[in-house]
Amino acid sequence: MSSPSKAAPLGSPQPLGVGILGAGPVTQAIHLPSLARLRNILEVRHIMDVDAAIAESVAARVGANHSTSVDALLGDPDVDIVAICSPHQFHADQVIAACRAGKKAVLCEKPFAMSGEEAARISTVSEETGVPIIVGAMHTFDPGWLAAEANWGDLPENVHTIRSSIILPPNARFEDFASEIITRPASGTPDYSNVEVIKDALRGGIMGLAIHDLPLVRRFTPDFEDLEVLQARHVRPFGYVISLRSGKQGPRERIIELRAAMNKTWKPEWVFEAISDDAALRVDFTPSYVQAGSAIATITRRAGNQNTGSTTFGPFEHNGYEGEWRELAQLALGTKQPPSAESLINDLTFAIAIADATVDEAAAEHAQHSNSHAGARS
Repeated sequence: MSSPSKAAPLGSPQPLGVGILGAGPVTQAIHLPSLARLRNILEVRHIMDVDAAIAESVAARVGANHSTSVDALLGDPDVDIVAICSPHQFHADQVIAACRAGKKAVLCEKPFAMSGEEAARISTVSEETGVPIIVGAMHTFDPGWLAAEANWGDLPENVHTIRSSIILPPNARFEDFASEIITRPASGTPDYSNVEVIKDALRGGIMGLAIHDLPLVRRFTPDFEDLEVLQARHVRPFGYVISLRSGKQGPRERIIELRAAMNKTWKPEWVFEAISDDAALRVDFTPSYVQAGSAIATITRRAGNQNTGSTTFGPFEHNGYEGEWRELAQLALGTKQPPSAESLINDLTFAIAIADATVDEAAAEHAQHSNSHAGARS
């Protein structure tokens, strides 16, 4: 890879070295194109994958070293930053190993842990080693979202409805990504009469798809201890409709609506909304796995029954995928404060709480439905 012709803008005289654990679709479709646009500050130097042929092939595209060993990548002195793009169950141990290997920063794909206990272990090691960690929730790094955050004023204090709506075409990558959380049937049509199939599908949808937007939702629901599921439905073949209530015991109740459908409907749409009595935020994100620019955010305000105007932010030159790498470079160089461990843990705890409550509600509804049918037959 060619050397930069001028000093890197983030304060580094030469590019920081990147090592990537896992060379699957996320690495190939998302991270490598993003890093290619940032080659004056970041350079891919090592690709690791358990499949030697894939590791070699992907590394050859960027002129990097390759291996099938986590230890080999972490021991590579040319690697400053580690990106963890492996299956979810390996995330926690690999994050901890990267911190202990003395790297300058770590990016971990979501979820960065599978339980609160794992998250706490990561937090402890990050604090001990001083290695900053960010989670690849790309929407939180999108300049459209960041512009809205800088301009929405008191909306978080006054919001009453928060909504994430996702419509996607059929895409095996999304299904595989979500279903890493669960064990999918090897073949054939799922047995939707089996409550475990419904529960697994809902948990996979939340922890694999909804989790992209749950850090955004939590920005408007900082206290989620009293989270209550009002409705939880699985949408076939892949999707969900979930309604929750938060803040019932506090000064303002909030309704959270999570919707996703993967079907043949055109066109793809990924929208986040936050609404209060006198202001509304709408953020239109570009589809995942697509390098299609930043989100566009619109804030609309009203006084009485009259709209007082709308302000639109974006599109900007780069997207959230590139944004998270820019953030990572700044963290590695020490020019920016890392996110607090408490914030990362709360984001994960929030997602797990929603998944657990949703699965419990779906199981109770399924049991009630089954009992009513049994009663009708007797």
